[in-house]
Order: sequence, then C-alpha cells, then structure tokens
Amino acid sequence: MITLPSFSTSRREIAGLEIGSLARQFGTPLYVYDLASIGRRIADLSEFDVIRYAQKACGNLAILDRMRRRGVVVDAVSAGEIRRAIAAGYSVDPEKHEIVYTADIFDREALDLVVEHSLPVNCGSPDMISQLGERRPGSEVTLRINPGFGHGHSQKTNTGGEQSKHGIWHTQIDECLRRADQFGITVTGLHMHIGSGTDLKHLSEVCDSMERVALEVGRTLKTISAGGGLPVPYRTEETYVDLPKYFELWNATRNRLSEKFGHPLTLEIEPGRYLSAESGYLIAEVRSIKQVGGNLFVLVDAGFNDLARPVMYGAYHPISVAGQTVDAADREEVDVVIGGPLCESGDIFTQREGGFVDTRRLPAPQVGDWIILENAGAYGFVMASNYNSKTRAAEVLIEDGQAKLIRKRETFDDLVRGEIIPD
Repeated sequence: MITLPSFSTSRREIAGLEIGSLARQFGTPLYVYDLASIGRRIADLSEFDVIRYAQKACGNLAILDRMRRRGVVVDAVSAGEIRRAIAAGYSVDPEKHEIVYTADIFDREALDLVVEHSLPVNCGSPDMISQLGERRPGSEVTLRINPGFGHGHSQKTNTGGEQSKHGIWHTQIDECLRRADQFGITVTGLHMHIGSGTDLKHLSEVCDSMERVALEVGRTLKTISAGGGLPVPYRTEETYVDLPKYFELWNATRNRLSEKFGHPLTLEIEPGRYLSAESGYLIAEVRSIKQVGGNLFVLVDAGFNDLARPVMYGAYHPISVAGQTVDAADREEVDVVIGGPLCESGDIFTQREGGFVDTRRLPAPQVGDWIILENAGAYGFVMASNYNSKTRAAEVLIEDGQAKLIRKRETFDDLVRGEIIPD
C-alpha cells in the first residue's frame, strides 16, 4: 500500500536535515534529492522483470549510480545520455541490455556510439531500422509503437496519437518488418508509451493495442515494455495509479502472448518521473516582497532557468516556506505570487497553463526566508538553462542522513568556457 503524500505549506527539514543549514552550507538556488524516496519508488515496481529508468527525468551521475546499484537499468535518448550512462558505470555489453537507445531519429553521433558499442536500439521511426541496418546488419531491435491515441496532463506531454512525433504509427508494422528483413534485423521487442498521467482505462487500451501489434510481429519477440508515464501526486487531491492493477493488466497481456508464442516474454517498465520526482526539492531564498496592485509578489533567487515546468506546462508544484529564524507554521497565511529574478514576465512559479498568474496561500514569507519548490526531482535540473547568463544550481544528495554534493554550482568561467571572441 502506497501512502499518499501530505503537503504542508511550511517545512523545516528535508530527509531529517534542516533547510537553513543546507542553504547556508551549499548556497541557493539549490537542488536537494532524498535517496530514500527513490529507493521506495524502485521497490514499488519490483514485480516487473526489468525497471528501466528514463534518465532524461534526472540524470546526475550520482543518481544514476545509485539507481544502478539497486538493479535499475537505463534508457538513453541521446548520445550524451549514452555517454552519461557509461560514465555512471552501466555496462555496454549488448547481452546485458543495461543501456538501450530510444529515440525517433539517429543523429550521427548517436548512431556512431550505438554501432561502436553494439547497443540495443528501440526504434521510433522506420528510417532508423534502415540506417542501423546499413551500419550494423543482423542487429536486434525493439520498436516503439504509436498506437494512434495518447494521454497526458498537458498536450506537450502527450506522446501518442497523430499529433505526436513519437513512435512508429501502428499501421506501419509491415513496412518495418520489410525493412528489417532487408538487413537481417530481428525485431525482438515492443514498447508503447502514450504520455504522462496514465489511468487504467487508457492502460487497458494500450495493452489491447500491444497485443495486436505483437501478434503481427510474431514469435521473434522476447520483450514487451509498458513504457513510462506513471503519475505522482502534485496536489492533495491527486493520487498514484493502482500499481497492483497496473501490473495485473500488463502481466496478463504478457502471459497471453507468452502462451501464443510458446516461450516466455520479459516485461519491462520505463519510469522516469515516478522514480525521481518526489525525491527532489528546489530551495530558493526570498530576496524581495512587493505589492503590485492586488498581488503580493514574493521574489526569489531561482527562476525558470532553474525549474522550467511551470512556464512550459503551467505545471503545479507544492510550495512551502522555511522561516529564517522562526517556524513559518506559526505565521498567518496570505495569498502570494512566487516569482523569480529573470527579466521575463513568465518567470512565475505560481501559474497555470497559458501563462495565467495564480496565487498560492502560504505562511507570510519574509525576506531571508526560503521557499521550497517540492516534487522537483523530475524535469527540474535537467531542463535548467543559462538564460540571463545565470549559472546553474548546485545539486545535493541526502543519503543515510548525510548531505553529499553531487554537482558543484556553476561559475562564470563555466558559463563562458566555450565562447570565443575572434580577432
């Protein structure tokens, strides 16, 4: 039984460590990850044969290393992510399938790395089969299938249907098999992922579609992947997916196919957000408070260059206040707008999709307090930028009660290292 989170508007600690101490030791803005949270989410998925982490959610080498030690393998969507997985200790032995390249294209560097290391490939476009076949005939591949429908908390996170660039359209399976035959390539697996925020009704449709496509591909299949998209609650009224029923639907699909093919199939799942989101916190210092008409703006030293989800998707994050000198829980609550330092009107953490500014009811912040943006461990630091010539935040991992620096704060020298003023 998964316990639902209880979001509070005030907070003093993260994983037992005092927020003020973390901020003073490492500075702000600061990303903090609670490793124990990641461990709990890995344990939730233990019934699946393979847990393949979508490292694009949170790809720090230390996080990947700790995932690897817990038996989690990885998905890589770029040449950089292939190199990152190798740097974190994952094996390139093609028999182990610890790193799988999943994408809708091969750029030239990614194809070179896949060929060099004989990495398994999950093809999202028919052209990828031919491009791999020309360089590495006789390979085994899996196919990422777009079943013709999708699902997501935002249109930008919907990865199925005819408006999505992701995956091979479900009517193109025969074309893919012909391309594979041309180069002696064997299709050994299928993958379906229709977007974030999946529910059981949509899941049932995905399972049905997976079964139809699997029967079309045939007995060469060894693996099916449930994809990712497992939700985590960002609001008190939200909940987790019913994991026992989720597994039951996929396991039943796997078992029917195993029986029809006469050999067992491996069942994978590919979580990203589910493993890392709740582990992450972005700590920002309150630098100014000002009244603008009817809105009380609380301006902090983190912006959408640190956490882009609100400006990109109108995403909601739980927000809490840590008092600099006293417990913020004792203060009167007021409606505030939380904004950052960037020279952009959209640099607001309390906004909904479409750029509409919202307020959040919080204990009245004071200059010098800390604002904590919670559930920031997925699509947080990995989407950070240097907009406005801002340096990227430091990252800290809390493990066994200790705060361990896992990324140094960027410096100005880091910022301009690749720039050249020509003669």
